[in-house]
Amino acid sequence: MIQVLATALTVVALVAALWSLVLVVTDRPITLATKPTLGLAAVVVLLEVGLLVQAVVAAVDALTGDRGDLEPATFLGYLVAVVAVLPVGSFWALGDRSRWGAGVLAVACLSVPVMILRLNQLWAAAGG
Repeated sequence: MIQVLATALTVVALVAALWSLVLVVTDRPITLATKPTLGLAAVVVLLEVGLLVQAVVAAVDALTGDRGDLEPATFLGYLVAVVAVLPVGSFWALGDRSRWGAGVLAVACLSVPVMILRLNQLWAAAGG
């Protein structure tokens, strides 16, 4: 795993979650018709691209490197989940025209740092 990228992704995910929570508090749905929601969408797309890069690098390193104690199924499961959670949350948020669509996106964004933390724990335990 690329530790600098993991840290950057955590920060971007927390910023996106905070941004989503501001939309919830101000009672604004995610419509992609306003500058705040378009900006949030851009941040989420940037986050997803970073997660894809991290997932490819980590998967290749986990499968080809000598990572003794790393459980590949668990590690790859977390990699798939962290990449999948944002698109699912984003489509759900776009489909829900109430303010709670932004709440769904906030939860999806908050789950990203949790999964990155768990991936780092698994990586470190395997001698990373």
